[in-house]
Amino acid sequence: MSAMTTTWSELDDKAVAYARAIAMDAVQKVGNGHPGTAMSLAPVAYTLFQRHLVHDPSDPHWLGRDRFILSCGHSSLTLYTQLFFSGYGLEMEDLKRFRTWGSLTPGHPEYGHTAGVETTTGPLGQGVANGVGMAMAARYERGLLDPDAPIGKSLFDHRIWVICSDGDLEEGVSSEASSIAGTQQLGSLNVIYDDNRISIEGDTHKAFTENVTARYLAYGWHVIEVATLSDGNVDRIALEAAIEAAKAETSKPSLIRLHTVIAWPAPNARGTAKSHGSALGESEIAATKIALGLNPEEFFALPDEIQNHVREVRERGKSAHAEWDKLFLTWNKTNSDRSELLARLRKRELPKDWHVSLPVFPAGKDVATRKASGDTIQAIAKTLPEFWGGSADLAESNNTTIESGGSFLPATSDIEGSNPYGRVVHFGIREHAMGSILNGIRLHGLTRPFGGTFLVFSDYMRPAARLASLMKLGVTFVWSHDSIGLGEDGPTHQPVEHIAALRAIPGLAVVRPADANEVVRAWQRILEDDLPVALLLSRQNLPVVDRTTHASAELTVKGAYVLKDSQQPARVILIASGSEVSLALSAADALESDGIATRVVSAPCLEWFDEQDSDYRDSVLPPSVKVRISIEAGIAQGWHKYIGDAGTSISLEHFGASASATELFAQFGFTVDNVRTAVKERLT
Repeated sequence: MSAMTTTWSELDDKAVAYARAIAMDAVQKVGNGHPGTAMSLAPVAYTLFQRHLVHDPSDPHWLGRDRFILSCGHSSLTLYTQLFFSGYGLEMEDLKRFRTWGSLTPGHPEYGHTAGVETTTGPLGQGVANGVGMAMAARYERGLLDPDAPIGKSLFDHRIWVICSDGDLEEGVSSEASSIAGTQQLGSLNVIYDDNRISIEGDTHKAFTENVTARYLAYGWHVIEVATLSDGNVDRIALEAAIEAAKAETSKPSLIRLHTVIAWPAPNARGTAKSHGSALGESEIAATKIALGLNPEEFFALPDEIQNHVREVRERGKSAHAEWDKLFLTWNKTNSDRSELLARLRKRELPKDWHVSLPVFPAGKDVATRKASGDTIQAIAKTLPEFWGGSADLAESNNTTIESGGSFLPATSDIEGSNPYGRVVHFGIREHAMGSILNGIRLHGLTRPFGGTFLVFSDYMRPAARLASLMKLGVTFVWSHDSIGLGEDGPTHQPVEHIAALRAIPGLAVVRPADANEVVRAWQRILEDDLPVALLLSRQNLPVVDRTTHASAELTVKGAYVLKDSQQPARVILIASGSEVSLALSAADALESDGIATRVVSAPCLEWFDEQDSDYRDSVLPPSVKVRISIEAGIAQGWHKYIGDAGTSISLEHFGASASATELFAQFGFTVDNVRTAVKERLT
C-alpha cells in the first residue's frame, strides 16, 4: 500500500504555525495544561498525520490502519489538534472546551471517549509499552490471518507509531517493554522520542543523563538521531528522512531521537520548565504569534484555506482505504476459513457452544485452583485461536503455558519451539511491562490475552491493571499463590493486603475461586464478559466440592451463592472466598453439630455479586440473619459491607511468615475452632 505523502508547501508551514497557536490558546483559555510540548511537537505530529500515517479519519476503526499512540499524554493537544485537522470529528469548539466537563478534549487522551484515540495515556511510560503490545498483537494476528505472505506484503501489515518524552523513558515500564521489543525484533514499531531536556523540575539532566541512544542500541533497536536547526526549530527534512528510514527497517524496532526546544518559538518561554505545564500568558502568546507570522489579536483561528488544505488527508485516507478494500476482497474470496475467523474476531464473538469442552472436575480429589486454571486454559485454547498469553517467567507455577502453542519469538530465533506466531509469550521478569503489553494487545482489537505471575507481584502491575479497568479492556490477569497458603517462601511472597487493594480498583472484577469447578465457570464468564479480571488462584491443593450435595458451580457467575444451607432457618452465615471456603464448610458442620443452623456462602467475586439485583442478593444474604462471619486470608478491609455491624471477620491483619501452609493457617487462626468461637461470641 502506498504511503499518503504530499509535497510540503507554504500551507503546511502555516498549518503548523496555527497548530502551535491553538495549543497556546487552549491552555490559556482554561487556565491550565501543557502548551510547551504541543508547540514544539506540532511539526512532528503534523508530518506524521499528513504524510506518513496510514489512516482514514472517516473510519477510525479501519482494520488496515496504522496505530498512533501519544505516550506523553499530558501533551494531549498534540493529538487533538491533528484529529481536528484530519477530520476525525473534533472541531474548533471542542478545542475551546479543552479540559472542561463533558468535552471531547479531556486533559489526557481517553480511549473510547474521543475518536482517533487508540489508548488512554498520561501515566508516563504506559504508551510505549502499549505500543509494544500492539506490535506483538499485529504479528500474532497476521499469523492467524495471513501467515505465509512475505513481510510487508500482507494487507494485515501496518505500523505502530509512538511519540514519547523524556519522562516516558525515565519510567521503568518503558525500559522493560523496550527490552522485550528488541528481543522480539518488532520491526513494525516506531517510537519518536522528543528529547527536549525539560520536565516540571527543569533540566532533565538533574536526574536523567544516561546515553539513551546507546541504551536502545543495546536493546537491539534501530536508532536515528535528528538534531534541531540552528534557530531551535525542528529540522523537518531530517525528520522526514528519519521517518522513511524507520519505515524501511522491518527487522527491528526503530527509535527516532528528536532534539527539540520546548515551546518554540516563544521568545521568553521557550526552553523553560514553566512552559511545560502552565499557560504562557497573554503577552507571551501575542509575541509568539507575531514570531509565527500570525495575527496576535486572533484566538483559536484557522483560515478556511488552511482547514481545507489539512482536511485533504481525508481523501488520501479514503483512497488508501479503498485500495486496501480491493485487496481484502481478493483475500476474502481465497481464504474462506480465515475470513470467517476474522469476521467473528471483529465482532468479538465466541464460537457457538465453545464452552462445552471445558473440563469438569469430580469430587474426591484435591486440586489446586492454579492447576484447574491451567487445565481450563488448555481446553479454551483448543477452541479459541485468538486466546494467547504467558507469564513473567513463572509459567510453570502459574500454569499459563498453552501446550504445543509454540514460543512467541521472531523467525530468526534459535530457541527450541520458537514460532513468530506462537501462542506462549515469555515476558521475562517484567511484571509491569507485561500488564501494559497485555493492554496494548487487547487494544489492537482482535485477540484475547492473559498473563500471569504471583499475586504478591500484582503490586508491580497495578498501574496497568488500573488502566485496563479505566479502558474496560478484556484482559485477564492470572495471579496465583494467592495467600499465606504458598507457605515457606515467607512474608515477602505472601499477599495480605493485595485482594482488598485490587477490589478497590473500579471496574476490575477480582475472582478468587473456591475449587476447580468454580475456576472453570469463572473462566467462562471472563471470556463472555470481555472485561478486565484479576483471577486469584491457590498454590495449595483444595478439595473439589461435591456438587451432588452442594450447589452447582454454575452459580459462580453470580459472584456469590449459597453453597450449602442448613435444614433449619439459618442463624449464622459464613461467607468465604478461595481456599477458605473449605474451612467454612468444615466449620459449618461443627456448628451444626452444636445445634447452630449455619449457611455457607461461597463468594468468588464480590463485584459480580454486587451486579445482581437486590432480590438475589437478599436471598443469599438475608437481612434477617445478622450474624455473619467473613473468612478470607487477607485484610478484612471491604468485608463490613457484607457482614454488617453484627458480623466479624476471620482475617489476616499482619504479614505472614515462613512455614508450611498448614501450620500458617493454624497459627493465624484459620481453624474450625476459631470460627466456632467467633460465631458463639456473636450469638451471645
